[in-house]
Amino acid sequence: MADESQRPIIVKRVKKGHGDHHGGAWKIAYADFVTAMMAFFLLLWLLSSVSQGALNGIAEYFRTPLKIALMGGSRSGDTTSPIKGGGQDLTRTDGQLRKSHEIFDEKSREKEKNRERDKQALSNLQKRIKEAIENNKILQQYKNQLLLEMTPEGLRVQIVDEKNRPMFDSGSAQLLPHTRELLHELGKQLNEVPNRLTISGHTDASQYAAGDRGMGNWELSSERANAARRELVGGGMQDNKLLRVIGQGSATPLDKANPLNPVNRRISIVVLNKESEAAVLRESEPGETVYAPPGLANRMTPPAPATAAAAATPPPGSPAQ
Repeated sequence: MADESQRPIIVKRVKKGHGDHHGGAWKIAYADFVTAMMAFFLLLWLLSSVSQGALNGIAEYFRTPLKIALMGGSRSGDTTSPIKGGGQDLTRTDGQLRKSHEIFDEKSREKEKNRERDKQALSNLQKRIKEAIENNKILQQYKNQLLLEMTPEGLRVQIVDEKNRPMFDSGSAQLLPHTRELLHELGKQLNEVPNRLTISGHTDASQYAAGDRGMGNWELSSERANAARRELVGGGMQDNKLLRVIGQGSATPLDKANPLNPVNRRISIVVLNKESEAAVLRESEPGETVYAPPGLANRMTPPAPATAAAAATPPPGSPAQ
């Protein structure tokens, strides 16, 4: 009998594993499935967070994309939103956002309406002033010295001198009686509009015998402008309607061809429109009245070159008018 201990021991090992047809493909399929689910839930979240108006706008785009893209339309994102404002613009109850050109057009229309309303109010003021002068027998004879015109700044009212019919005593800021009465009547009319105004005094190019080293055209025009202010307020005009009271000397003559013409001696009152009023307020503090007292006006408004040359060699004669 053979020895069993000498027989060889055979160990069978069984290899476990997937076949070649499996491999790691299931991992790729699972990753695709997870990605698709994430995209699906992201889509659901987006649909739940977008307003109904936007959804309708998107739907309308896919129905007629070329028409909506080029022309827009009443159904392109302007449907009533369940949330007031529908987006960042909380002033809207319909749609999501106002387009930039819509905002610009709306502001332009509102600005144009305000401009026309302001212009109409100043035009009515011009008519009332003319009627008031016509109805006053004393002032009728001075109506030719009252110049009214519409300018880009507003309604300009100018009271000018005529030969042998001045507004002030010669070389002084003392108002003559008819000028005082005219300013009182203007003060009543100017109070009828909310617009604010500026006052400027002007002289002709005649110089004092001592030139501008002492009393000159700058001081004289400033004092006359402030004298006119006092009479307007005395006539009933509110003092807080004034924005500026300045003297301009002979720097801006009405008759540029003849600087010595009496019409260059004048008081100019400008009833400002809203745009001009805003521009003046940007230059100075709101409500500030700028008045150049004697001795300071020539530093506030420098003389024109021709005026400065005339002051250097002043001709002898009477003082400025």
